Amino acid sequence: MVNTKKLTALVTGGAGFIGSHLIEELLDRGMRILIIDNLSTGKKENIAHLLKGNYDIKFYKAPITNKVLLKKLIKESDIIYHLAAAVGVKYILDHPVDSIITNVEGTSLILHLAATYKKKVVLASTSEVYGKHVCSPIKEEDDRTLGSTSISRWSYSDSKAIDEFLALAYAKEKNLPIVIVRLFNTVGPRQVGHYGMVLPRFIERALLNKPIPVYGDGSQIRTFTYVKDAVRAIADLSLSPKAVGQAFNIGSNQPITIMELAKKVKEKTNSKSQIKIIPYKKAYGKDFEDIECRIPDISKIKKTIKYSPQYDIDSIIENTIDYFKGKILQKKRR
Repeated sequence: MVNTKKLTALVTGGAGFIGSHLIEELLDRGMRILIIDNLSTGKKENIAHLLKGNYDIKFYKAPITNKVLLKKLIKESDIIYHLAAAVGVKYILDHPVDSIITNVEGTSLILHLAATYKKKVVLASTSEVYGKHVCSPIKEEDDRTLGSTSISRWSYSDSKAIDEFLALAYAKEKNLPIVIVRLFNTVGPRQVGHYGMVLPRFIERALLNKPIPVYGDGSQIRTFTYVKDAVRAIADLSLSPKAVGQAFNIGSNQPITIMELAKKVKEKTNSKSQIKIIPYKKAYGKDFEDIECRIPDISKIKKTIKYSPQYDIDSIIENTIDYFKGKILQKKRR
C-alpha cells in the first residue's frame, strides 16, 4: 500500500472539470497538491472551495509551456497528473493550431522534465485516439482508424496519440514511469456545454425549456462515465505498480444513443423542450466527421485495479441535473 500522505502531486489543468474532481480525490487520500492552469477552459471557481484555508494545495495561473515554473513545480512533486489539454469538439474545430501546440508541446515539456527529475507521470488521453472504430467494445491494443487530414477533427486524435507515443518512448528509452488513461465521455458536475460537451448542453437547454439540439440523426452510440468513477480510477491506477508503462480505458459498458440520452434528460427534467435535429454541417461546418459508435472494453482495468463503475446512466443524469439546477438558482439570486 502506497503511503500517499508523503506524496506531492502536480495536477496540470487542475482548475478544469476533471482536474478539480481529481484534486478532491487526491486530497482525500492525503496528498499535497500543486496546480498549474492557464484558465483557458478551466475555472478558478471549480477549486475555490479547496483553496480556501487549505495549506496542502497551491494554485499557479500559467500555461504548461512555462518552462521555468514547470521545472520548479516538477522538482517539488512526486507524481504528475497531466490533464492540461485542448478539449471539446467545438474548441478543437475553432482553435486547431492552439489545440495541437498545447497538446504536443506541453506534454513534450512535461515528459522531458519528469525524466530529468525522475518523476512518475499519469497522462490523460482520450477515446478519440481510436478514431472510427467498428461498433464493438474497443480494447487498448486495437488498431486506430482515422479520417483524412483535411478533416480537422482528427487533429485532436493525432495530437493525443503523439502524446502517448512520447510517453511510451520516454518509458522505454529513459525508464520513466508512466501510466496512460484513455477517458471515454466523462461527465458530471462542473462540466460545461460551451465546447461541444453533450450532456451539460442537453441539461442546460432542458432546464430552460429551450430546444435540445441533437446533431446528426441521434443514432450515434456512446457510453458515459461519471466523473467520480473516473477520478477514482485515475488515482488507483497512478498508485498501482502493475499499471506502470501501460494504457487503460476508463469508461462505462452501458451504451446509449444520443437521441435516447436527449429523451432521458427531457423526461428527468420534466422539460417542455422540443428535441431538435441539427445537421452536422450546420453545427460544425462542412469540415467535420462524427463517430457512429464508441464503446470501451474495460476488462483490462478491471483486472488491474478491480475497477467497476458505481454510477449508471440514470444516476449520472440525475446528479448532473441537480448540479445545474443549483447553478440556475444561484444566477436567479444574483
